[in-house]
Amino acid sequence: MSHAQEVVKQILRGDVRAAARLMRDLDDGVPGAREVLKRLYPHSGRAHIIGITGSPGVGKSTLTDRLIQRLRQEGHTVGVVAVDPTSPFSGGAILGDRIRMQRHALDEGVFIRSLATRGHFGGLTASSRAVITVLDAMGKDYILVETVGVGQDEVEIAATAYTTVVVTVPGMGDDIQAIKAGILEVADILVVNKADREGASRTQQDLLQMLELQNIRKTKSWKPRVLLTQAKEDQGIEELLAGVREHQEFLRKDQGEAMPAARYQRVRQEFLELLQEGVYRTLMARLDQSGRMEEILREILAGHTDPYSACEDLIAEILGGT
Repeated sequence: MSHAQEVVKQILRGDVRAAARLMRDLDDGVPGAREVLKRLYPHSGRAHIIGITGSPGVGKSTLTDRLIQRLRQEGHTVGVVAVDPTSPFSGGAILGDRIRMQRHALDEGVFIRSLATRGHFGGLTASSRAVITVLDAMGKDYILVETVGVGQDEVEIAATAYTTVVVTVPGMGDDIQAIKAGILEVADILVVNKADREGASRTQQDLLQMLELQNIRKTKSWKPRVLLTQAKEDQGIEELLAGVREHQEFLRKDQGEAMPAARYQRVRQEFLELLQEGVYRTLMARLDQSGRMEEILREILAGHTDPYSACEDLIAEILGGT
């Protein structure tokens, strides 16, 4: 049996050490790690992926922590991918493995993996998608993907998750930001956390009103829920989980069209990202080896061309040669 086949067998059995090792190898670009991932991919697709996003400071980690607790009490296994902004100093994730979730670290039914965004414009990197595939193949029932929202993240996470939860709090102007960032377009469930704060019901009403206006413009069979929670006090979590279940059921029922559509979006996003990453890597290697990069830069600096034209010419040259 080859090494790759052995690793695949271990991960399908739910071996935590083998999974952690593979995730590390994928992150470090170790040769052979992607071969294992290719073999694991056909075994994925069973977990329900929940995306949890929103601005910094809205209490996403506490909410995620409470959801893990509830899902474990029900006997479900949980995988967690916490996507952190990259530390400018170490290049690693600033928050490490999220101290707030550490109480689940000794629970064999929970696997938490913290990832840095590594300067990627959105919040999800190719490595975080790989981690989701590994957790899925391990047999986790639910995978929670938590990321810091900076506009593009919400759109990306919506294409990766089957149920997208967008967290906001009263008094941060998030209800107004929601329109700007297009959050209403992607949210399946909107959560107003820290609901003991002043203005919580007002924020809830504003969001409901915006959803009504949106529904006039476009018909969507799923009507997003707007829920109030106090994650620190463990309030409203049951309702949130009920909302997730309701959406899960909707995806399964709805004339059987909703789930294939969600899967299609997920695969499309994953493929395009891998394509983008692969093309960029291949192109950079070719430019470096041929010394062409220096040549183009000198041309631009000498004023013989500009970056836009140089880029268009190079793309035309490469694509024309295929």
